[in-house]
Amino acid sequence: MAELQMLLEEEIPAGRSALLDSFTNLERVAEYCESNYVQSPDKERALEETKNYTTQSLASVAYLINTLANNVLQMLDIQASNSLYCNTEPLFSESNQLGFTGLMHE
Repeated sequence: MAELQMLLEEEIPAGRSALLDSFTNLERVAEYCESNYVQSPDKERALEETKNYTTQSLASVAYLINTLANNVLQMLDIQASNSLYCNTEPLFSESNQLGFTGLMHE
């Protein structure tokens, strides 16, 4: 139960927050790359730099999505397991469902 609580209260919200931060960082990278390309006398070098930043940024986003997805799947597995072994609480209790829905829609 502590693992489920940690996922719901820490890991999943932190993953979501990291994705939101990543969105902001992607915007900054795009602005920098555009400005750098426009101002650079060496367009080929600027384009290569843009490709490198883009690759790194998208790899970071993919990692964050993967981590968050794994945490959500782990949460669902724990809840399903708890539901199977102690049929006292539904798979998604009303409070957990509302909390999770709120996390995903913010």
